Amino acid sequence: MRRNRVDVITLGCSKNLVDSEVLMRQFMANGYTVHHDPATVSGEIVVVNTCGFIGDAQEESVNTILEMVEAKKSGRIGQLYVMGCLSERFLDDLKKEIPEVDAYYGKFNWKQLLSHLGKSYYAEAENRRKLTTPRHYAYLKISEGCDRSCSYCAIPIITGRHHSRPIEDLEEEVRALVRRGTHEFQLIAQDLTFYGIDLYGGNRLAELTERLSDIKGVEWLRLHYAYPAHFPLDLLRVMRERPNVCKYLDMALQHISDPMLKLMRRQITKAETYDLIETIRREVPGIHLRTTLMTGHPGETDADFAELLQFVRDIRFERLGAFTYSHESGTYCDKHYQDKIPESVKQERLGELMAVQERIAATYNEAKVGSRMRVVIDRAEDGFYIGRTEYDSPEVDPEVLIPFVDGQVLKPGQFHMAEITEAEPFDLYARIID
Repeated sequence: MRRNRVDVITLGCSKNLVDSEVLMRQFMANGYTVHHDPATVSGEIVVVNTCGFIGDAQEESVNTILEMVEAKKSGRIGQLYVMGCLSERFLDDLKKEIPEVDAYYGKFNWKQLLSHLGKSYYAEAENRRKLTTPRHYAYLKISEGCDRSCSYCAIPIITGRHHSRPIEDLEEEVRALVRRGTHEFQLIAQDLTFYGIDLYGGNRLAELTERLSDIKGVEWLRLHYAYPAHFPLDLLRVMRERPNVCKYLDMALQHISDPMLKLMRRQITKAETYDLIETIRREVPGIHLRTTLMTGHPGETDADFAELLQFVRDIRFERLGAFTYSHESGTYCDKHYQDKIPESVKQERLGELMAVQERIAATYNEAKVGSRMRVVIDRAEDGFYIGRTEYDSPEVDPEVLIPFVDGQVLKPGQFHMAEITEAEPFDLYARIID
């Protein structure tokens, strides 16, 4: 066990990651050495930032906590603290089942951890973080919470109502990060498209994106986790006109058949969804759409799934992820529906869906061979420099592999023009031409 060392382990989404980065900065301000997701934990203090979204994530969080309990018993680590979505949602159960944890905190009261340790919370560092990503890109959480009422989703139970951060605070944070060498920003929230309604009485996502794009040194802004119902169409002008706003939009659609959209409480119809996608692609030529779809929601019939498959074939999403339905306590589904679809059927549908998408993704990538694209370099490994285009978000999207060439040194964070030379379904190969 190493004195004055804090190990922070983050599970789940990029929004959790931002919370961990803020906490780590506070520990640093109090004189600690901090490590994020270390290969071997050995800290005087260990903090596990948990995910509680669906069953698999909950299981991973519990297993990680139990692993750290064993490390504490063996003397490898000192004090163990748990925070985040899982403990926000299941606090009493965790305290009862895993009492070896020194203290539990939820999604929002983790600042009390510092006072528990007799340390200070430095307000002047409120908008400062210890980045865990490579220095050249960062996630920017513009709001917290969700006012939607989707049947299957536990996020509103965990996070509460939507709360936007003021535009001025976000501008200040971006400027500070740019000064430290960050030039790419992923705008994230549980629901980007609700931004500003609570603070300003109307949607302000377009204005926020425009003002952030005005900041000198911002090379790329990328938008994640939009909601299709009541989509702010004025955002499309900003995406079309601003060269540093990536032609990329992550918008979870979940399903397409009208019976399923109604059961899911998605507040949108099949026809409206098709119309929205047509509008987005017309207004922002070349945009790459990422979506998320679900199989096996209660009530999904073979006919509903056939519609979903046809939807994917029709729209031909540039980026697509999918997952099976997970029955979560406290949700509308838990109170009103029964989870009757066998897991084997859910998985079979998921596999069929992703097989269709793999063929579509391969076609898109093959069409890029011979084209010239701007890439940012993320890292070097196994004889390649690994980069991304504006159409690729870190961790979730395809990468561009650039073979090592004698005399050529590419550094993380550098932007280069590259010619695409080969394609695989989920990766591109290229050579630098600038």
